[in-house]
Amino acid sequence: MKPLLLSWPHRVLLATLVGALAASASHWQWFWQQDEAVYDAYVGDWEYRPDPRLLIVAIDDNSLQQIGQWPWPRSVHARLLDRLTQAGSSRVVLDLMLSEPDRQDAAQDADLAAAIRRNGHVVLPVLAAPASGPRMAEELLPIPLIAANAATLGHSDIEVDADGVARGLYLAAGIGSPHWPALGLALADTPGPLPGLRDPEPTQSSPYQWRRDHYVRVRYAGPPETFPQVSYVDVLNGDVDPALLRGRRVLVGMTASGIAPRLLTPTTRERWMSGSEYQANVASMLLEDKVITLPPPLWQDLLSGVLVALCCLGLTLPRAAASALLALPVTLLVSFVLLRAGNLWFAPAAALTGMLAVIAAWVLWRISAWRRQANSDALTGLGNRLRFEQALQQEHDAGRRSGRPLSLVLIDVDHFKHHNDVYGHHAGDSVLRRIASEIGAHARRPRDMAARFGGDEFALILPDTSADGAVQVVEDLLARTRSMEVPAGPGQTLRITLTVGIYTRVPASDSEPRHYFEGADAALYRAKAAGRDGYAANDGS
Repeated sequence: MKPLLLSWPHRVLLATLVGALAASASHWQWFWQQDEAVYDAYVGDWEYRPDPRLLIVAIDDNSLQQIGQWPWPRSVHARLLDRLTQAGSSRVVLDLMLSEPDRQDAAQDADLAAAIRRNGHVVLPVLAAPASGPRMAEELLPIPLIAANAATLGHSDIEVDADGVARGLYLAAGIGSPHWPALGLALADTPGPLPGLRDPEPTQSSPYQWRRDHYVRVRYAGPPETFPQVSYVDVLNGDVDPALLRGRRVLVGMTASGIAPRLLTPTTRERWMSGSEYQANVASMLLEDKVITLPPPLWQDLLSGVLVALCCLGLTLPRAAASALLALPVTLLVSFVLLRAGNLWFAPAAALTGMLAVIAAWVLWRISAWRRQANSDALTGLGNRLRFEQALQQEHDAGRRSGRPLSLVLIDVDHFKHHNDVYGHHAGDSVLRRIASEIGAHARRPRDMAARFGGDEFALILPDTSADGAVQVVEDLLARTRSMEVPAGPGQTLRITLTVGIYTRVPASDSEPRHYFEGADAALYRAKAAGRDGYAANDGS
């Protein structure tokens, strides 16, 4: 395949423009749904063994049946915490709503606060209440008596994408500034700086806005029920071996059907995951150093633009077009390898869409070029025999409908075989190209058609042209050809003459295109018999 015939500045400009468009598509996330579909396919079965230190104490259906209707007295939770304290659990997240005091029995709050104090490693949730109408966003913290005894607080805000799937979260969030760690992060209690994308506008804080920072994608250990769970009531009643609880990071949360929050994740679209399992996945990801990060937006956009620009540039180069077609699978492979080997998610949809658009445009151009080549003479660029016959038939039919005359001109190069034998094929080809250029220049109107259908045989189809009009065209062509000098070698030039036959007639119901060819050929024969370098006309009468 021939490349696009563009100069280097035009190639670079074209590649830059399509690259900039792809970068814009990446920046504005025009194809986020396609990106997420690729992401889900990459991580859906990408499981790992969860951190063995994590354990979920589930407030499940069995616990509700045995303990009673929810909510339970806070003294029940105090007894559970004492069980975990006695067993030696290293850290406990009590994922319960504690923002209101017990209005019936204040001792319940005191009992729970005391149990939290005795444990010393309890993490409590901070809930984000979004703004609604005149009501501003606010943080729902545990009541002061209980919160004062907690080791730390963590926000329980779960990031759900527009398609309803929970893929990521912000490791820090809060009203006015992102000062609360995520609940899973507080459970993991990992040292060091936080990973993830930073807040692009950290200085534009407001005391009334929920601010978030350090965005990451959650690496799920597996589908729901991947983490070990024990029933809340079993722990409460002492039916769980203390050895199973010792040294564990315990997450106490709701899993009962109809009460527990339910989430869709990339690991499954058919089974729901509880909020407790979600937080366990966050903690495990951090403990096992399996956090999936995203490149800074600028790098994401630049890489998308560069990949599309290189694909576009490759399609314009002689030997790189085939390689450019590999850009699609290579981009998907790069995205896959970065994710699986580097825990870095490069969203490929903008680059892939840009490449598809560029390749589609290139394919359409190639199809158009193939059609032109199928109807063109390779040496001269004029129409070939097939195109000539198609055009003659088309104009014959058009003339029959309109009643307008159609002229056909057949042209032979005089003594061409002699020129070819004496001066060589290279000179002969130069003669044919020069003659073809002159003949093509005399096909001035959109429907005029110049063709080469033999070695030194050319033709002009002149629709809506009378015999006098065709003669004027031919006389001008002959005059220009007689003044033409074609280089034939060092210090040598050729003078070329033509012999022409003209046939003009209004197409009739009983006429056929072959009659025009036969008439013009007969006129050409008479012109040759008269000594060449001239023309003969036949008006069909």
